[in-house]
Amino acid sequence: MLIWGICGTTEVVPFQSRPSRNRLHVRIFEAEDSLATDSLNLGRRPADGILPSQDIRRFIESGVIRSAQEVGADQIQPSSIDLRLGHEAYRVRASFLPGRSMTVLEQAKANGMLVETVDLSEPALLERGVVYIIPLMESVALPGDVYGIANPKSTTGRLDIFTRLITEPGDEFERIRKGYKGRLFIEVVSQTFPILVRAGMRLNQLRFGRGKFAAAGDARLKQLNQDSGLIDLDEVSRHANIDRGLRITVDLDVPGSDIVAYQANKFSAPVDLSRIDYYDPAEFWRPIYKDAKRQCVLEPGEFYILASKQRVRVPADLAAELLPYDLASQEFRVHYAGFFDPGFGFGVQGEIPGTRAVLEVRASQMPILLEDGQFVGRLNYYSMAATPDIVYGGLIGSSYQQQGLALSKQFKRDPQSHFHPAAGVAATA
Repeated sequence: MLIWGICGTTEVVPFQSRPSRNRLHVRIFEAEDSLATDSLNLGRRPADGILPSQDIRRFIESGVIRSAQEVGADQIQPSSIDLRLGHEAYRVRASFLPGRSMTVLEQAKANGMLVETVDLSEPALLERGVVYIIPLMESVALPGDVYGIANPKSTTGRLDIFTRLITEPGDEFERIRKGYKGRLFIEVVSQTFPILVRAGMRLNQLRFGRGKFAAAGDARLKQLNQDSGLIDLDEVSRHANIDRGLRITVDLDVPGSDIVAYQANKFSAPVDLSRIDYYDPAEFWRPIYKDAKRQCVLEPGEFYILASKQRVRVPADLAAELLPYDLASQEFRVHYAGFFDPGFGFGVQGEIPGTRAVLEVRASQMPILLEDGQFVGRLNYYSMAATPDIVYGGLIGSSYQQQGLALSKQFKRDPQSHFHPAAGVAATA
């Protein structure tokens, strides 16, 4: 089985001028459903779709999104909000859900799952392969017609950190039911590196939706591709392959680079998530170099970073999600940050010529042969309820703007300069 993760992005640039305040203040009070959007206040039925950044601000101001500490303006993304770790973490023996009648802590204690409580007011070590459940600073009081969907942030996925959102009560990961009022928790398992975290760090993000969560059909995608272009027209394929979504393939012939993938070292020093452009990639990763066959064997239990062959584009009034391709003999599953914000690879008016998706891959049962151009998943597009007033981009220092094959932002840029060919492995079959 292959487990795939797809990294989108979370950084933003102004679509119009941003507010002059650097922080958004939160008022804590019970919100009525009618305060959720301006359209509701005007008596009109609000539009269906993924809610944009301006609606998320209204949720903060009206108390739909709550926190004892003020919510920063930089937490708001084009179609989601970054969620912050609280001041303690529960180390537990196994993953679990609280169910319909118990809180997270009650369930942990009742089942003998709670091992210890970890203080996150200072940097704390989360061990590799250990399950932690962490209360988040944010809570919600959703209107009766709004649901929530969570996913890891891009950096979280590239470090092989598995996260899932939990509600209490709750019987489903990563989903918040309509009308839910209560606390939020995050389950964290760092599968490759020990990591250092502290309160206030952001590992996942939450988006809100109204109406049916349905992807655009192929007819609409073909029209969008004709109007705006869903991939860079300079790609080798010269066309977007649309079949139940935009087909995405893996690139083992990376232009301008001898490196086609990175394989994580099994044993390394801890990664401090607060360190940016800090670590020598050679101490944590092994490069995989291209060969004449344009093939690569993925070994069981190993974690890899690769890139898509396509430079994908998401217009500002849409969002996208990469879904897996399932074979009878091997499974491709989006496991990490598979959500793409409005403007990803596109910008405000289409000025960005496309951005590659970074793929996180783990072969779990048997060695798997990958070949250049192999199909790995479909990118589905979803309508926004309105065009967000901020879109993805790099004017404020996006870590992954117009990325190629890229490690997480904790590692020094231009990783090729840090590797000697002898330290890598060839991509031979």
